[in-house]
Amino acid sequence: MNTTTTRLARLTAFAAVALIALTGCSAQTAPAAVTTAPAGEVVTIENAWVKSAEDGMSATFGTLTNSSGDDVTVVSVASEASNMLQLHETVANESGEMVMREIKGGFVIPARGELALEPGGNHIMLMDLTAPLKAGSEATFTLTFSDHSTYRFTAPVKDYSGANENYDDGHKGAGH
Repeated sequence: MNTTTTRLARLTAFAAVALIALTGCSAQTAPAAVTTAPAGEVVTIENAWVKSAEDGMSATFGTLTNSSGDDVTVVSVASEASNMLQLHETVANESGEMVMREIKGGFVIPARGELALEPGGNHIMLMDLTAPLKAGSEATFTLTFSDHSTYRFTAPVKDYSGANENYDDGHKGAGH
């Protein structure tokens, strides 16, 4: 072999080895990890309010907004205003009558979307109030999400004469 052929053979061999090495590196490179912010950092509530009540039950309303690219789920809620809180939905029962019941699995707030909490629809139900909820006062709530993060908000108490729905067990919504 002459010198030119030897150099060409070595250069070709070097290029082949380099190409194989580069191909191997790219196959082993893991994609960048996607980090999702905790739900408690991407959910907010707008126009929150609580129905005034002397005792018994009440409800909280507003619009939950999720700014993330993932659905988030509210699994529970707590407040010093009530000894028992539930996430409720309003649905038709077997008779076609609209009734309230605890929603299994919690509220799902869609990615980059909203979930309305409103009279006659989804809402946060306060049962066994710890004190009267007087118009002009405020109540504070802590939402807990499926990822165990939390979001705290305060809502004004307002007078409202509607939202006297029935419960799934047939009880009338007194104070609600």
